[in-house]
Amino acid sequence: QVQLVESGGGLAQPGGSLRLSCRPSRSIFTFDAMGWYRQAPGKQRDVVATITNGGRTNYTASVKGRFTISRNNAKNTVYLQMNSLNPEDTAVYYCNAHALLDYWGQGTQVTVSA
Repeated sequence: QVQLVESGGGLAQPGGSLRLSCRPSRSIFTFDAMGWYRQAPGKQRDVVATITNGGRTNYTASVKGRFTISRNNAKNTVYLQMNSLNPEDTAVYYCNAHALLDYWGQGTQVTVSA
């Protein structure tokens, strides 16, 4: 059973920053890709950013230029740096790891409010 441990959510003011971390219970090299998804109240879960095993990244249009997904292989951790946050970014953020199956973290709340 793969576990994804997330951390770093919380409250931020508009224009502020937060960094999310996700550490899987096995090597990140065993996954084809990892990513971050988010789900706002009453909405479906949508992709935010992904990073492949080869380091290629993809972002949903609304976060391009503000969010950065990265990985630290030595720490076996994937990060989501979120800058210039706005209230529309408020959601539960989920870490995802894909390798034939999809694995999900427990979710971490991000709230952007003045």
